[in-house]
Amino acid sequence: NQVVRISFSNLFKEFRSTATWLQFPFVCGAAEDLAGAAPADVRWTCLVLDLHSILSLYLNRRYSHLKSVKLCSNLLVKNLCTSDLVFDPARYEARPADLACRGVAPMPREMAFPVPKGEKWHDLYDYIRYSCSQLLVRPPCSKCDSAVCFFFFFQSLLPDPILKLRMIIGFGGCSTKQALWTQDNAAVVYPCHAVIVTLQIQTGEQRFFIGHTDKVSALAFNGNSTLLASAQAGPRGVVRLWDFPTGSCLSVFKTHVHSLLSLSFSYSGAVLCGVGKDGHGKTMVVVWNTAQVTRGGEVAVLAKAHTDVDIQALKIAFFDDRRMVSCGRDNVRLWRVRSGALRSCPVSLGEYHSLEFTDLAFEEGAGVSLLYSFVCSKSGHVLEVDYKNICVRRARRLLPARPPGCQQQDKAGSSAGSGIAINSISLSSTFCATGSEDGYLRLWPLDFSAVVLEAEHEGPVSSVCISPDSHKVLCTTATGNLGYLDIQSRDYNTLMRSHEDSILAFSVEGTWKQMATVSQDKTIRVWDLVSMQQLYDFTAADEMPCAVAFHPTQQILACGFDSGMVRTFSLAASDLLVEHKQHRTVITGLTFSPNGKFMFSSCLQGTLALYSCMVQKSHVLRVLGNVVARDAGSGPDALVVSGDNRLLAFVGPSKYVVTVMEACSLDELLRVDISILDLNSTALDSAVRVCFAPVPRGELLVSTSSHKILVLDAKTGRLVREPGVHSSVNAAGAVSCPQVSPVHKLSCSSLVLSKDSRYLLTAGDKVIKVWDYQMRFDINFQVLPTKGGKGIGSPEKLKDSSETPRQIVPLPLSSSPPCLDVSSVHQAGCQSKRNCLAILQELLMSQCLFFLQSFLPPPAGSEVLKLKAVIGYNGNGRGNMVWNPDTGFFAYTCGCIIVVEDLHSGSQNHWLGHTEEISTLAISHDAQVLASASGKRNGDCHCQICIWNVQDGVCTASLFHHETQVQAMAFSQDDRFLVTLGDDQTIALWNTYTYELLSSICISEPVHDVAFSPLSHRELACVGKGAVMFWLLEQQGADVNLKQVHQAPAPDVLGPVELTSLCYGADTLLYSGTNSGQICVWDTETNCCFMTWEADEGEIGVLVCRRSRLVSGSNTKRIRLWAVATVQELRLKGPDARSSSVLLEHEITLDGTIVSAAFDDSLEMGIVGTTAGTLWYINWMESTSIRLISGHKNKVTEVCFSPDETHCATCGEDGSVRIWSLGSMELVVQFQVLNQSCQCLAWKPRPVVVWGAESQHVVAGYSDGTIRVFSISRTEMELKMHPHAAALTAIAYSTDGEMILSGGKDGLVAISSPRTGMTIRVLADHKGSPITVLQCTQKQYRDFGVEGGELWLATSSDRRVSVWASDWLKDKCELLDWLSFPAPASPEVSVVLPPSLAAFCPWEPGTLVYVGFGMQKEALFYSLHKKQVVEKISLPYFATSLSLSPAAHFMAVGFGERLLRLLRCPAGPTQDYAGHDDVVHLCRFAPSGCRLLTASHSAVLVWELSGG
Repeated sequence: NQVVRISFSNLFKEFRSTATWLQFPFVCGAAEDLAGAAPADVRWTCLVLDLHSILSLYLNRRYSHLKSVKLCSNLLVKNLCTSDLVFDPARYEARPADLACRGVAPMPREMAFPVPKGEKWHDLYDYIRYSCSQLLVRPPCSKCDSAVCFFFFFQSLLPDPILKLRMIIGFGGCSTKQALWTQDNAAVVYPCHAVIVTLQIQTGEQRFFIGHTDKVSALAFNGNSTLLASAQAGPRGVVRLWDFPTGSCLSVFKTHVHSLLSLSFSYSGAVLCGVGKDGHGKTMVVVWNTAQVTRGGEVAVLAKAHTDVDIQALKIAFFDDRRMVSCGRDNVRLWRVRSGALRSCPVSLGEYHSLEFTDLAFEEGAGVSLLYSFVCSKSGHVLEVDYKNICVRRARRLLPARPPGCQQQDKAGSSAGSGIAINSISLSSTFCATGSEDGYLRLWPLDFSAVVLEAEHEGPVSSVCISPDSHKVLCTTATGNLGYLDIQSRDYNTLMRSHEDSILAFSVEGTWKQMATVSQDKTIRVWDLVSMQQLYDFTAADEMPCAVAFHPTQQILACGFDSGMVRTFSLAASDLLVEHKQHRTVITGLTFSPNGKFMFSSCLQGTLALYSCMVQKSHVLRVLGNVVARDAGSGPDALVVSGDNRLLAFVGPSKYVVTVMEACSLDELLRVDISILDLNSTALDSAVRVCFAPVPRGELLVSTSSHKILVLDAKTGRLVREPGVHSSVNAAGAVSCPQVSPVHKLSCSSLVLSKDSRYLLTAGDKVIKVWDYQMRFDINFQVLPTKGGKGIGSPEKLKDSSETPRQIVPLPLSSSPPCLDVSSVHQAGCQSKRNCLAILQELLMSQCLFFLQSFLPPPAGSEVLKLKAVIGYNGNGRGNMVWNPDTGFFAYTCGCIIVVEDLHSGSQNHWLGHTEEISTLAISHDAQVLASASGKRNGDCHCQICIWNVQDGVCTASLFHHETQVQAMAFSQDDRFLVTLGDDQTIALWNTYTYELLSSICISEPVHDVAFSPLSHRELACVGKGAVMFWLLEQQGADVNLKQVHQAPAPDVLGPVELTSLCYGADTLLYSGTNSGQICVWDTETNCCFMTWEADEGEIGVLVCRRSRLVSGSNTKRIRLWAVATVQELRLKGPDARSSSVLLEHEITLDGTIVSAAFDDSLEMGIVGTTAGTLWYINWMESTSIRLISGHKNKVTEVCFSPDETHCATCGEDGSVRIWSLGSMELVVQFQVLNQSCQCLAWKPRPVVVWGAESQHVVAGYSDGTIRVFSISRTEMELKMHPHAAALTAIAYSTDGEMILSGGKDGLVAISSPRTGMTIRVLADHKGSPITVLQCTQKQYRDFGVEGGELWLATSSDRRVSVWASDWLKDKCELLDWLSFPAPASPEVSVVLPPSLAAFCPWEPGTLVYVGFGMQKEALFYSLHKKQVVEKISLPYFATSLSLSPAAHFMAVGFGERLLRLLRCPAGPTQDYAGHDDVVHLCRFAPSGCRLLTASHSAVLVWELSGG
C-alpha cells in the first residue's frame, strides 16, 4: 500500500528521488516578474505523463491506481484526464489503423484547443510528452521565445540492460553448506555470494536469481521445487521467496534475525521455518505462513521463539507442516506450532548428551508411529531418534577404516580411537550418505553395516544431498568445490571450483579463451572460459601471488609475488621459463604490450622494470627506481600500454602525477599534475587509475580521488574538456543538460574502454557501471550490482526485482554534482561481435568470477544445428585449396571455414577455428598437418594462423605474428619448419614441433610468394618486386636464424616487373612468373636467371612443376601445360639459352583468374581454383575440365528450398539462378541473365490438386524490374514480365502458386498471374520505401471477419508492415492490418540501418513476428486477433535475417556480427552458432523444418536440425 509522489515544479533546481518521492525540475521562462497574471504571449501547454514508464524507470515499480492529483501552482487549467492511449492534438495523415497499432488517438473534445483554419496546432501551443523513451517538444516561433516551456527529460542508454550475466565461476555464500537438487534431478541450486545459481549438470548452462545485496546464508526448496526460499546474511537480513520455474521474486520480507543460518520448507510450501541469531546473539526460531505467496498474498509470522540451546540444523517434518526437529551442541529437540506459539521439548539423550550434533535427516514412513530421524555428530555418532516416544532408538559410532579391514561401527564409547567427524547426513529409502571432516563422502546401507561407496575430496565435506531419484549424491566441500557422485556409473563429476580466499588479480587471454587468477589462498589458477572448468592450479607455498598477466600471442603466463619475484611460465609445457629478481617487495603492476614484445612490472617501492619478450625466455632491458607512486595500489590496470604499443602510463612518482613513457625504452615523455586541473576545488585531487582509449583516439582517461574521470590528450597532457556540467541546445531547441552523479560515490577502482570506443566501464562501490562514452544521453550509464552492495538508489528500500537493475537515478546531493566529461567525437561503424567481452574484460569479486557476454554457444553434445554442407569456394584467396593425391586428402576454404571433402562420396567435414576469411592454406609433405591463415579480427593486433591435425581435424596451435594478411605459406621438405609470408613485408620461420617463432625478418620490398627447396630443408626462396631472394637457415646450437644470402634482380630485358609466383623444378631449377606473362628460369647454384619465355598475356599467379612438366595459371583465365625437359640442358648455356625448346602441350580456358592449383606427381591430373568461386578437375590426358565445386562469385541475394526438399535454389548479384541437389550438393541447373543482378527468388509451391505431371518452377526478380519464370525440368525460361519500373527487392508465390507477388525498390507491390503474364493489381501503400519481405500463408475463409483463404504480408524498410486478406479467384484483396514500429532518430552519419523483417508464425496462427531497427534489440510477436504485441524476445544485436520453422517452435535469427542464433519459442533455451565470416543476411527453414539455409556474402551454409 505504498504511495509514491511524483512532483513537477520550477522550484526544483535538480532531479531528486527517494523511495516514495520523485521531484522533477520544470523550467519555464515565461516572464521575469512572476507576480500577477501571466503575460499575453504565454502559450497553453499540454503536458502528457507516462506514469507507468516513470515508475518503472526510476523505482522499478508498478502501480495499481492513481490516488490523487494536486495542483499547487498559480496557473490556469483547462482539463485533466487519464487514458491508456496517447492523445495527440496534431493532425495525422496516417490511416486510422496506423494510429491504433501505435496506441495513439486524437485529442478528446474536452481537451481540445481551437486551431484557426490554415494554422498548425504546434505553432500555437506547446505539447510536452514525458516518458522513459521519448519526449516530443515542439519549438515555438521566434516571437514567443520568452514564453517557451522547456521540460527536462531523461534519455537513457539502450539497450536496457546492456549487459547480460552469462556465467559465474565460484561457489559459496556465507558457507559452503548450501546446495540443493531440483525435483527433476537435472540441475543443482547453490549460492555464489549474493547470487543464486541454477546449474544444469549435463549442459553446464547457468540461470541466475539476482536480488540479494549480501551473501546468501541459507536455501530451501518446497517438495516439488516450485518455491525457493533464500536468506541473506548481515544486519539487514531478508528472506526472498522465488517462483523457481520463472525466476521471478514473489516476496521479500525482513526476518528481524541478524544472521539467519538455516531455512526449511514444508513439502507443500505453506510453511517456512528459519533459525538464526538475534541482536543479542541469542538463538531465535521463526515460523512463517507462506501459503498465500503464490497467489499474491503476504507472508505472515506464525510463531517465533527464543532459546538458549545451540541449533545447527532444523527441518520441518514431511508429514506435518507444524512439527520440526532440531539438533545442535548437546541437544536434539522436537518443535511444534500450536495456537500461535512455538514450543519445544528435548529428546532424552542419556549418555550422548554431551555430543556436538551437526545435521539431521528423516527416514520417511507411513505416519508418526514410523517416523525416525537420524542425527549425526562430530564424534562419529549417528543417533536414530524415535519421534513418537521422544527418545534415542539406536546409536551407532562410525569409525575410520582400518588397513586390512573395512569400516566398523559400534555404540558410543565401546570402540577405541576417534570416530568420523560427520558434518552432514542425507537419507533415501535405501541408503544413507555422510560427509565428514576427513574429506570423504561415504554411502552406507540404512543399518550402517559397511561402507558401500566412498569418494575422497581435497578438503572437508561440508554437505551432502541425495537426488530425488536416489541415483546421485551432491557434495560440497569447505575448499569451495561442488560436485556429485553418480552411483550407477561410480563416476564423480566436479561441477564447480573456487578460490578459498579473495582474488587479488586476473588476466584474460582471448586466443585460447582462458583466464588466470591469483588469490590470497596462495594459488594461481587457469580457467577455461567456455566450460568454466579449472585447467591448471599452481600453489606457491611460501609466497603469495599478487599480479598476473597473459602473453597476448603465446601460451605464456607471467606472475608477480609479494616477495618481489616475477616468474614466467609456459602453459604448453607446464614449466617455469625464467625468474626475475629486480624487485624487493610486493609486485603491484604487471602487464605485456599488446604486440607481446615487451613486459612491464612495478612494485610497492616504486620500481619499474622493462623486459624484452622477443624470445620465449624474457630478459631485463631497463630498471628505474622511484617512478611509480608507492601508494597507487595494485591491480590489473596499475600499468597500462597504449593500443599502438608506443606509450606506457601509470600513476607516479606521486599520487598527484600521471606519467607517460615511451614503452620500448622507458624514456619519460610527459607528466601531468592532476591536482591542479580543477581550479574550483579546495582539496588536492589525486589519480587513482589510468586507461588508454583505443587507437586512434589518442586519449588517456584518469580516474581521480574526487570521483571524476578526466580525459587527457596522451601526447600533450592537455585536458580535452574541463570537468563540470555542460549544457547545449540541440537542433530541436531542447536543452540537453547531461548532469550525472559522481562516477562512483567512493573511489573508481578500475576503468576500461571498449575497443570501438562506444562504452566505458567503471568499477567501484561494489557495482559496475557501463557508460555511453560519448555522453549523448541524460542518463548515460547502467548499473550492474555485485555482491555486498546495499542496492542502488535509496538504501532503505527493499527491491523485489529478480533481474539486473535498470537505470537508476542517483541519490540527491546537497550540491551540484560533478560531471563525467568525455569527448563526444562520434565513430561510425558496427559494434564488434566481441564487444561485450571487450567492454567488460571480466569482473571478479571476492572468490567468484562473473562473465557477461552476448555469444551463447551450445554446450557440447546438445547442439540442435549441425553444419551439413557448405556451398561455395573463396575465389578471392590464394593457394587456398590443397589436394594430396597419395592420401586423397582434399580441402578448400569458404569464408572462415575449412571444408574437407571426400572426392568419392562428396561428404564434407568442416573445421571451425577462424573468425575472418581464410586467405591461404599449406599442407605438410606427409599430409598430416594443415596450416591455415586468416585476417585480423576487430581489435586484434595480429592475423591468425591455425595448425590442424589432419587425422582428427583438431586445431593444435594458433600462431600470431603478422600484422597484415598472410599471403603464402610453405613447409620445408622434412616438415620441420613452416615459413609464412605477410603483406606487411615480413617473413617468419616457425618450428613445427613446438610452433615457436624462430626468426622474423622485415623485407624492404613487397613479397608475393615463397617456397622451400625440395633438395634441402635449409634453403628457400621468395619473389617480389623485380627480384628473387634466396635464403638459408643457419643453426647455432638450439637457435635457428633466417639469413638472406642473395637477392637476384629480374633480367633487364623484362623491364620493371613484379615477380608474382615461383616453384622449384628438377635439380637446381627455380621457375618464377611475372605480372606481364613471362616465366623466368633460375639456376639455384649460381642464383642467376638464364632463360625467359612469353608464357601468357597476363599475370601468372600459379606455377606447379613436376620433373619435366610445368603448369602455369594466369589472370587470362588460362591454365597451360609446358614441356620443360630440355631446360636442364639449356642451363649449361647460361644467358645464351633460347626458349624455343620449351613446348606448350595443352591449354584449357576456365571461368576466372587461376588462384590455386594442386596436381599429382606426373601432372596428368589435378584440381584448379578460380576467382569465379569454382574448383575444376583437370585431366591433361583427356583434355577435359570438370566442375567439382562451384559457388557464387558475388553476394548471394536469396536462398530457398524446393517443396519436396530435394533441391534448393540460390540467386546472386552475378545475375545467376542456381539449382542445387541437396543430396550431392552439386550444381544441377544454372540460369544466367547477363548484365543484370538477380535480387530475389521463390520456388513455386505444390498445387493442392495435381493435374498430370506438374513441373517445378522458380520465379526470380531482377534489377531492371523484370520477373522471369524458369522451368526446372525443361531447363528453360517460360515467362518474362516487366511489372516494375524499379529493381525488384522481394518476390513470393501465393499459397496455391497461381499468383506472383513482387515488391520493388520504390515500394510498389504488384500481383501478377504466371498463366497469363498479366499484372492484375498494383498496391502503392508502401510507396517510397523498398519492400523487404513478401510472405503468404493460408487462413480460414472467414477468419478475421474478411473473406478469402489467403493471408499475406508486405514489409518495407521504413518499419511498416501491411497485412492483407485475399481471394484471388474473386479478385479480392483487402487490407487487414497496418503496423508501424517506432525507432530512435536515425544517426547523423550515413550508416546502413538493419532491415525490417516480418514473418507469419507457423505455430501461432494469426500471429506475426517482426524484427528491425527500433527502440530495443528484440523480436516482437504481434497478434492480429488482439491487435497488440503479445510477446517480446530480447536479442543481442539488431537482426539482419529471420526465419521461423514450420515444424518445431524454432526461430533462426542472423546478425551483422556474423552470428546465427537459434531460439526455442516461447522463452526456451538459446544457442548461438559461428562459422560465418560476414553478415548473416539470409536464413531460411525448409518446409519440414529439418534443414536450414544461411547465407553470408557469397557463402551458403546448409544446416540440419539434429534434435532439440
